[in-house]
Amino acid sequence: MNIIGPLTDPRAHGGNPEDAFHVVIPSLPGFGFSGPTTEVGWNISRVVKTWAELMRRLGYERYGAQGGDTGSLVSPELGRFVPDCVIGVHVNGLATFPSGDPAESIDLSEIEQARFDTLTEQSYETGGYAIIQSTRPQTLAYGLTDSPVGQLAWIVEKFKEWTDPAANLPEEAVDLDHLLTNVTLYWLTGTAGSSARIYKEEAKSWGMPAQRSSVPTGVAVFPKDLSVRGIVEREHNVVHWSEFNRGGHFGAMEVPDLLVNDIRKFFGQLR
Repeated sequence: MNIIGPLTDPRAHGGNPEDAFHVVIPSLPGFGFSGPTTEVGWNISRVVKTWAELMRRLGYERYGAQGGDTGSLVSPELGRFVPDCVIGVHVNGLATFPSGDPAESIDLSEIEQARFDTLTEQSYETGGYAIIQSTRPQTLAYGLTDSPVGQLAWIVEKFKEWTDPAANLPEEAVDLDHLLTNVTLYWLTGTAGSSARIYKEEAKSWGMPAQRSSVPTGVAVFPKDLSVRGIVEREHNVVHWSEFNRGGHFGAMEVPDLLVNDIRKFFGQLR
């Protein structure tokens, strides 16, 4: 939410009014503002088809897509689904996993090697949250929906793991009110289960290579992100790549200034 004002009304934030975007922000089905989904089948592909139809009904024939976290999976897939409509895709928090080709680990920089090692050495400890959501999302949902402390702990743990490594505590990387609001949305809407289920819906396609997108793609990389350019380019038409030394996985909440500027720079090339 920190990026909406600067993107839609840059003049109020010291920017150029000509840089204003018309922003449409759909909520992922089963998350937060959309409320819980009650049927199975809400995988990335279904979300993409729903968003493409939403944009069609709103009258948009050409538009760009941006996303972080789960959005970094949805937005590129939207470009693959309706490439004639999507002029470009900008993502942050993107992780494309190695294919097993030894060539992908050659000539990596020191920081890329560290990211590559993390991608190839994902363990039960670091990936535990994904494993339980992809196998037993409903069981998890009972605990998180019954206990506000459980819901808080579940989400804050990921903020502790994924935010700016320079921060000792999550609330030093993300405004405390924003962090608590994030948790409260899951609690009040009862979306712990439906948001977890997308992992189970996607688990059957894990490890399957994605068709390489033809849509121009911009990638913003913050500390704790695992983007390795050579691997990312296997599936994405990368024309813009930015590396930042502050922030973390939740760029829109942690460093909205950097993310907004990078979004503006990327789409400015596509006018």
